[in-house]
Amino acid sequence: MKILDASKLSDLADTLAGAGYRVVVPVQDGDRVRYAEWSPGATIRTDAFPVNSAKDFLFPRSEVIDRYQLDGDDFTPLEVRPPAPRTVLLAVRPCDAASLAMLDTIFNWDYEDDLYNARRAATTVVPLVCTRADAQCFCTSVGGAPDSSAGADALLHPADGGSRLILEPLTDKGKALVEAAGGALADGKAAPDAPADVPARFDPDKVRAWLADNFEADLWDLLSYACLGCGACAYACPTCHCFDMQDEATRTESVRLRNWDSCGFALFTKHAGGHNPRPDQAARWRNRVMHKFSYIPERFDLVGCTGCGRCARLCPAGMAMLEACTRIEEEARKAPAHES
Repeated sequence: MKILDASKLSDLADTLAGAGYRVVVPVQDGDRVRYAEWSPGATIRTDAFPVNSAKDFLFPRSEVIDRYQLDGDDFTPLEVRPPAPRTVLLAVRPCDAASLAMLDTIFNWDYEDDLYNARRAATTVVPLVCTRADAQCFCTSVGGAPDSSAGADALLHPADGGSRLILEPLTDKGKALVEAAGGALADGKAAPDAPADVPARFDPDKVRAWLADNFEADLWDLLSYACLGCGACAYACPTCHCFDMQDEATRTESVRLRNWDSCGFALFTKHAGGHNPRPDQAARWRNRVMHKFSYIPERFDLVGCTGCGRCARLCPAGMAMLEACTRIEEEARKAPAHES
């Protein structure tokens, strides 16, 4: 059993950085905690929920996907090599690690995304078991758990009342990380702490069943009244993956950029001719819920939400996917049973 004093997590980060890893950890950034690349002197915080998700380091907010150079009267395509440094996502939340199954599927569905896959192959994922949760956490409602190993290469278990950490390798990447950690880890024994108690708040199958019959329900207006269309929920979500592409050019070079987008934005589905098939926030909010709990499960047999609760924590209007799903389940219970 590999053991680390919890107070020495920064020593482990320092050792792994010295071994050539880009180490991503939850750090104090002003008055918030966010995932960021570790640097000496940074304060690692495992007791607060980061405002961003792990997808930032696999699917950048903006990246060059094509590049062309003017050669006489023609543009010559140039090779694009995305940066894919060897990375460890250290002490991330299990709901962030679980989101990778969704991203892996989307970016390899009908086309293998070399840019994403290069970063994914270079990344080792080490979530920290959650021993505390707040009212916005609902991982157990969507098939997750505070001690889930889904998407993990190694798992950190708080032990002995949080004073120590157990590092459990699960894959070859995890074993390589333990070897790279060397003397930062010690052999020993410790008693793992109990994971957080996160009661299931709704049944995603019941939500999906209601969605199938209620595309035009009045509830969508009620659920969406507070929505500002700001996109904060999508940008913080570990599984949202919508993007737009933009071409930019100078006199001698052109680049094509892939940028994050959101189905909550008013312009997301607006056609060049002016028509918008989702003309209001009710339609856009409906699409967000349908995407995660109907379209993705139907196509990929996955729930498109990991229950992290960031949408509620960051929404300026206090809207939450958890609230929407519990309300939908209430509506499902009110509906008359189908005759057999």
